[in-house]
Amino acid sequence: MPDASRRTIRRTTVIYWMLLIYIIAALAWWFISLEKQNTRIAQLQYNSINIEKNSLSPSQLTDKTFAIDKEVKKNTWKYVAEGITFLILILIGAVFVYRSISRQLKIQQQQQNFMMAITHELKTPISVARLNLETLQKYNLDEEKKQKIIRTTLDETSRLDFLTNNILVAAQLESNNFKAEKEELDLTALLKDCIRQFSNRFPERDFTEEIEADTDIKGDSLLLQMLINNLLENAAKYSPKGSPISTSLKKYRSGIELQIKDEGIGIDQAEKDKIFNKFYRIGSEATRKTKGTGLGLYLCRKIAKDHNGDITMTNNEPQGSIFAVTFKS
Repeated sequence: MPDASRRTIRRTTVIYWMLLIYIIAALAWWFISLEKQNTRIAQLQYNSINIEKNSLSPSQLTDKTFAIDKEVKKNTWKYVAEGITFLILILIGAVFVYRSISRQLKIQQQQQNFMMAITHELKTPISVARLNLETLQKYNLDEEKKQKIIRTTLDETSRLDFLTNNILVAAQLESNNFKAEKEELDLTALLKDCIRQFSNRFPERDFTEEIEADTDIKGDSLLLQMLINNLLENAAKYSPKGSPISTSLKKYRSGIELQIKDEGIGIDQAEKDKIFNKFYRIGSEATRKTKGTGLGLYLCRKIAKDHNGDITMTNNEPQGSIFAVTFKS
């Protein structure tokens, strides 16, 4: 976070607590002032009784004294009740404002992290593709090197297309402007096609499959493809290059379950509830080395819910993560 933003947050926090302390102090002073006024009025009434006591009978004197004491206690309890009510309302409002501001600052920080990540993510494939094309234009390379450069360029443009699709679809889903075209499709064929593409992108990876044939589902092919690609991308990013990625697709009476397992670093228990939040990424933009924007798992959850499904994350023993998407019948 920039130093200017930190100073602004600190200044805002100090002003907030000063105002809250001032309001509570004013409430306490209001109570003390009213109680002093109550005591002065009672003392004047007692003095008035003392002046008239020679003309009053003992019973009348007792009744008037009792009435004054009763009124004093009544006013005191009234001030206490009003003070407690105001204090509770002030504290509720203070907590609400504090949480709202904290939430806004958190969202602002996540958006800043997203902008930093997306700038890097967009710049890298464009720079690589441009450099490769300039190399092909300037040098007369042999066919093998040409094909290697072309393949690298196509991989980078595919990653750029994948990234821009994530951003556009996330924005459309958030604003409810995306019109899903749900139809009967073969999830088995879609999953195998995605795995084949990732095998070409990551030839050093071992993709193991346990996929049942003819797994039909009613859904949007683009969204389901994005869901699978994001889970595979996530597994590839957060696990060692030589480790396998396992994919399974099974049919049950209650629905369909898709699982993608990796043997990566795993996710801490404290982070598990946050990884599906928009823009959320483990660590900070300054320290993390893996690429990403914090939209992948958020999109997975949105797409799963849009297809009457749910997504969960569990530990893969002895290490790694298991992401399971369950589509209900």
